[in-house]
Amino acid sequence: MRTYTKRTKALSLSFFIRLFDIEAEIATIYKMIYLQHLLQIIAGLGIFNVWLLRFSQGTDYRGGKASSMSEEFLSYGLPSVAVYILGFLKIVSAIGLITGIFLPILVAPSAIVLAALMIGALGMHLKIKDPIKKSIPALAMLTLCVTIILLAH
Repeated sequence: MRTYTKRTKALSLSFFIRLFDIEAEIATIYKMIYLQHLLQIIAGLGIFNVWLLRFSQGTDYRGGKASSMSEEFLSYGLPSVAVYILGFLKIVSAIGLITGIFLPILVAPSAIVLAALMIGALGMHLKIKDPIKKSIPALAMLTLCVTIILLAH
């Protein structure tokens, strides 16, 4: 029969307390990973929505008085080819964010590219003196991308 000393009991109690702390930390890490994945999906699908489904449609958030993506880029004073170059970058980044759920190495570069593009979008809205309301989608996407970057590291 084994006898336990006070020290042994204290050690076993501290072991179990530490074990529960580790389990809580693991649960928190998983919650953060799930949050990151959710934000990646939201950002990726948001880009797909704007650039694939609503490309030719007018919205309240288009720059200037544009009724399509091409007109919006013209109102910023950008060449017509810019809409296709930036659209390509945004769609590839959105694919990277969603694919990043399975290939995490794609997450940070995709989020960084999108964040940089959103800073540029905010600059364009400021350049043509759009009301703040028109900058909300770019600001929201920038916030999502920065959060994803922080969670990914």
